Amino acid sequence: MLNSVKKIYNKLTYNELVAEKVILIPGPVELSAKVKESQTLAIMVPTDPRFVLTFQRVLRNTRKLFNSENQNAQPFVMSGSGTLGWDVVGANVIRKNDKVLMLNIGYFSSSFTKTLQLYGAEVKELAAQVGETVPLQTIKEELSKTDYKVLCITQVDTSTAVLSDVEGISKIAKEVSPDTLIIVDGVCSIGCETLKFDEWNIDFCLTASQKAIGATPGLLICMASERFLKESFSKRASGMFTSLENWYPIVKGYENGETKYFATLNIPLICTLDVALQEIFAYPGGLEGRIEATRKTSERLHSMLCNELGLKLVPKDTNSTAHGVSVVYHDDPQSIISYLNNNGVIITGGLHKDIKSKCFRVGHMGYSACDPTSGHMRQLTTLIRQTKNLPPQQHLK
Repeated sequence: MLNSVKKIYNKLTYNELVAEKVILIPGPVELSAKVKESQTLAIMVPTDPRFVLTFQRVLRNTRKLFNSENQNAQPFVMSGSGTLGWDVVGANVIRKNDKVLMLNIGYFSSSFTKTLQLYGAEVKELAAQVGETVPLQTIKEELSKTDYKVLCITQVDTSTAVLSDVEGISKIAKEVSPDTLIIVDGVCSIGCETLKFDEWNIDFCLTASQKAIGATPGLLICMASERFLKESFSKRASGMFTSLENWYPIVKGYENGETKYFATLNIPLICTLDVALQEIFAYPGGLEGRIEATRKTSERLHSMLCNELGLKLVPKDTNSTAHGVSVVYHDDPQSIISYLNNNGVIITGGLHKDIKSKCFRVGHMGYSACDPTSGHMRQLTTLIRQTKNLPPQQHLK
C-alpha cells in the first residue's frame, strides 16, 4: 500500500502537490477564512492576559455549546482527539468489574466498548442492526434488570450516519435507573445536532474540535456534570493526563480569569477554537440557527441522492438519520470516490465492517454546510450528478 502511494506521489507535479481540494469527509472539515487566519497568530504564553481572556471566553462558550448553565457542571478543553474522551471516561469513573451498558450503533460504539474494557469494565452491548437504533423498549428492559453504573450513547456514529434519540434514552434511564451515569459520545453531533446537557440530565459528553465545531483538529472538548465530577474525584484516576481532578483547577481558574498550571495548554489550537465558537454564536439564530442550516443542507442533499439519483441511505428511518454526515449505498463506491477526488473533492469510503465495501461517506457540517458562499455543496452535487451523466443543477448551494 505504501509503495503504491509513493509511486503516485512521485509522479505528481508541483502544482498537483500544492493544489487544494475540498474536504467533505466526516471530519476534519473545511475551515472558514477567519479560522484559517487564526492559525497564523503569534504564540502566546499561558499567563499572557490576552490568552487568559481567550481561554475564559472559550470555556464560557463551551458551556453554551452544550446548552449548560449549571455552574456545578464543568467544561474541559484538552489536547487530543475525541478518542481521548473515551479514556477520560475510563480513567475517571470506571473501576474493575463496573457494569457498563453500551448502545452500539456502529464502528465507534464498538471502539468505545474496547476502550472501557481496557479499564476493567464489564460491558454489555445492545447492538442495533446496521442503519437502525436500539429500540427504547429494549433499553428500558435491560436497565430495569441490571444495575449499570454507566450507560453509553453514541449520538451519531459516522460509520452508519445513524442518529440516536439521546433525549428519549436519557428520559428512560432516569426513570428506571436513576443512579446510572449517562455518557454521550457527541464527536460528530455537537454543533450540528441538538443536545441539551442540563435538561436531558447528561453526566458527561465528549466532542472534538475538527468536526461540526469547525476548528483545527487536536482538541478534546467535553462537559462533565457535578455527579460525574464527584464520582471522578472519589477514585484515584488511572491516568495522569486524563485525570479530571488534575485538570479541574486549571479550567475552573481560567474560566474565572485566573492562570493555573498542570500541563502545557495547546495555546494555538485553543485560539482557533475561540474563533470557531464565536462564529457559531454569531451565526443568524446562533447555535440553533447553525443546526437548522445543517439540517436543511442535509435534506437537500438526501433528496438529490435518493429521489434524483435513486441511491439509498444506510439509515432506515429519517428520524434516526444524522444531519452532518451521509453514508450512502453504491454498487461501486470507489468509482465515485475516485471521480470526485480527481476533480477536487475528497469524500471517503465505508468504515462499518458489514458494509465497508458497499457505501461511501460524505461529511456536510460546519463552514461547508452552513455558508453558501463556500460553494462546497454545489461542487459536491455537481460532481455526483456527473457520475450519472446528469446535468448539474444549482438548487443546492
